[in-house]
Amino acid sequence: MLNLNSPDSDGNSNSLRDPVSLNVGGEIYTTTLDTLTRCRDSMLGAMFTGQIPALRDRWGNIFIDRDGKVFRYILNYLRSSSLDLPDAFAELTLLRREADFFQIRPLLEEIRRCEVSMPLSLRGGPLGAMLMVDVDCKVRVLHFNLRQGPENYELHTCSVRVFTVDLFCTWRAFVAMLCERLSYQTSQGLRSPHPCNPRLNRLKLEWVPRPEELPQDQYDKQRYQGLTVSEPEVTQLHSDDIMNTRQSPHEIRDMQGFVEELLTVSLAEGFRVDSVTPDPKDILNCSSLQLVKG
Repeated sequence: MLNLNSPDSDGNSNSLRDPVSLNVGGEIYTTTLDTLTRCRDSMLGAMFTGQIPALRDRWGNIFIDRDGKVFRYILNYLRSSSLDLPDAFAELTLLRREADFFQIRPLLEEIRRCEVSMPLSLRGGPLGAMLMVDVDCKVRVLHFNLRQGPENYELHTCSVRVFTVDLFCTWRAFVAMLCERLSYQTSQGLRSPHPCNPRLNRLKLEWVPRPEELPQDQYDKQRYQGLTVSEPEVTQLHSDDIMNTRQSPHEIRDMQGFVEELLTVSLAEGFRVDSVTPDPKDILNCSSLQLVKG
């Protein structure tokens, strides 16, 4: 290896000058020292400020034994401070690995944000992944006092339905995606559910839709919460058919609505229904459901 700042055998300096030619895994790139040292605390920053020795190929290019095709996006990020990926980019995991190798921390943060927003179908997913869901609904009778005057209270009774879901999936990214799509509706606003399994494979949900006869203050007093799902809503902005997508939440008021939503999402991600209990012909009224990806 040659130190970029040390003299060569003829006494000439090997310190680099612009433009700089790189051979990354067989792909040749030409750029500037300013671009390569944009992140000073990265491996590239250390390499091109002489802190780390570098290797040259037979043509004099600085050689880096990493994935050459993905390096294109790393170099473009250093040039513009923007992560620009083509539509349906399918190598985000590889790009993250390369950004981690070069220790470009701002790029790693951009990739993480991109992973969260990218559809799961573009992130892949293991064939044979299993999704198991148990659902239940219990009816509770609630008694409460309703004020009719300064010292006049009447005892009222109403029934509430308590829905519970116990969901387990061997594909963790799917559970994370559900947590992003679903929200609890509380008196303090919307709140995202969190997986109860430390390894993020299991999600438990419990929600109570508010019946019309139950006043909002009594509903809040019981610390009940609803469940909403966010779906893309497409609106036309201009006459030239430019469209905009935003998230519009709606409330899930029964178990059939939840099962329908779950099926919509899971089937879009490549799952297929494997078993339904108790009646396979009445899937929306099931008590347990199992799906397999593949």
